[in-house]
Amino acid sequence: IPSGSDQRVLVMDEFSKYRSPLVSRYASKEMSYNFSIFINLDIDFAMAAVEESKLRHDVMAHVHTFAHCCPTAAPIIHLGATSCYVGDNTDLILLRDGFDILLPKLARVIDRLSNFAEKYAGLPTLGFTHYQPAQLTTVGKRACLWLQDLAMDMRNLKRAREDLRFRGVKGTTGTQASFLQLFQGDHDKVEDLDRMVTEMAGFKKAYMVTGQTYSRKVDIDSLSHLASMGATIHKICTDIRLLANLKEIEEPFEKEQIGSSAMAYKRNPMRCERCCSLARHLIALLADPLQTASVQWLERTLDDSANRRISLPESFLTADIILSTLQNITEGLVVYPKVIERHIRHELPFMATENIIMAMVKAGGNRQDCHEKIRVLSQQAANVVKQEGGDNDLLARVQADPYFAPILGHLDNILDPKTFIGRAPQQVARFLSEEVRPLLEPYKAEIDVKIELEL
Repeated sequence: IPSGSDQRVLVMDEFSKYRSPLVSRYASKEMSYNFSIFINLDIDFAMAAVEESKLRHDVMAHVHTFAHCCPTAAPIIHLGATSCYVGDNTDLILLRDGFDILLPKLARVIDRLSNFAEKYAGLPTLGFTHYQPAQLTTVGKRACLWLQDLAMDMRNLKRAREDLRFRGVKGTTGTQASFLQLFQGDHDKVEDLDRMVTEMAGFKKAYMVTGQTYSRKVDIDSLSHLASMGATIHKICTDIRLLANLKEIEEPFEKEQIGSSAMAYKRNPMRCERCCSLARHLIALLADPLQTASVQWLERTLDDSANRRISLPESFLTADIILSTLQNITEGLVVYPKVIERHIRHELPFMATENIIMAMVKAGGNRQDCHEKIRVLSQQAANVVKQEGGDNDLLARVQADPYFAPILGHLDNILDPKTFIGRAPQQVARFLSEEVRPLLEPYKAEIDVKIELEL
């Protein structure tokens, strides 16, 4: 590493050209490395660059460079093969290894959120439909809605990873004609070579039929599940952002973190906003493989190449950072029970009107008379809230009306929030036990890994 002025020149040169934020700012080192030019051999990249400038062919540039380094092997390097034997088989390895990086990260997010759901399984909170106050749920039950989507993503990613096959040794148009010629018409040897190369690459199976490329439907399958996970994470982080506005739940906030350059008091949910921003990109990237697959003429056309150089790595790099960020969020979610309780108090009297009516009927009252009383008092209380900006005083109005004297001693029980959450705690316990925890079993050895976000 150069020092002094030489180091400054090197750094300035590095920052004088565009660098993808996915690599320089966001994605993990392991995912960035997965899609890098990882070097297991001493490759002369300078020579390869010169060769490509002359040949206008990336694979042949490296074939020539390899031949220069290994002159004895030069006559047979790439014999019988095609560029897609190199490129497509490599891409399939990268997709497989990319899933292997993502799956443990997804498992950790599910684990952290499961712990959160279990902790708050019985804490009542306002439910919302149309972002309007609805019947109560619990903080843990709401987290299970997030978990259910993540569990679907886990199953989808595992299936996509397990369904991947190798392109193998198929030749120029997928017929294996060149290899059949090399083996002098011995079909068994051609199949043995295909199997051996596939197994050496770590795959159990190869695609039985290909054109020059493996079907670009494979890319759709892989990226569609990543995009679907992006939609899940966008929804989760949007929910947290809405709850942060209500001051009920917040993402972690560092001791010296600044929420706004202008408004010093602010605690902006920047991690959730980052996830939403990047998830949007991940979702949008799915359009690339869909269109690419649709225009692969006959056995193949090259207008897939430049697009796939971008869309495949960027999808995995983007999925990687939103999972790492979501892990950081779920490890430090902060809940404010007193704020949640205050919001419940503001809305519960309206939600409890049916319970009040039923209690009055049990005490000998007339359902229709009671309904009319409650209707009038509710509208008066709503007027105080909406027109005067006051608190919901429906409960005080009920207590002041002699009509409701038979049930006044039971109002505390009638208005206990825990009587409005149904089977939410039981649903949480069963869901975590039967559907979530079993998904995490294969990742037990990696589940406790913590990550530190550099930015």
